[in-house]
Amino acid sequence: MRYLLLITVVVILGDGILSMTRVQLKKTLTVMKKQCMPKIGVSEDKVKNIEQGEFIEDRKVMCYIACVYKTIQVVKNDRLDPALINKQVDALYPADMKAPVRKGISKCLPIQDNYSDLCEAVFYAAKCLYEVDPPNFVFP
Repeated sequence: MRYLLLITVVVILGDGILSMTRVQLKKTLTVMKKQCMPKIGVSEDKVKNIEQGEFIEDRKVMCYIACVYKTIQVVKNDRLDPALINKQVDALYPADMKAPVRKGISKCLPIQDNYSDLCEAVFYAAKCLYEVDPPNFVFP
């Protein structure tokens, strides 16, 4: 019985230990920003306010967003992949953000089907994720 209690406590506490805070998550994603901005050739002015809902309809901005998601390995076959995204949400997001983010994922990923181009598909899916739940949208 004592071991069952210990396992239960470890599982409950483990969820909080293994996930990041919002600040840690943002710092982790900033590494992706530093890789993708020069790779795509987009300026800071065009991407600095994405997290606040400023989605500039510009090819470089669209491809920058796609680059960030590709870099965090949630793109498969030129689409945001729900299984890969949920795996990253489980690993990285704070516990209080996981359920709302998953809800947004299920609502917004089908938007990709309206676009054949990776950059456009990911851009509009990401824009939807912001519009559905601004407080839980994290982007570098």
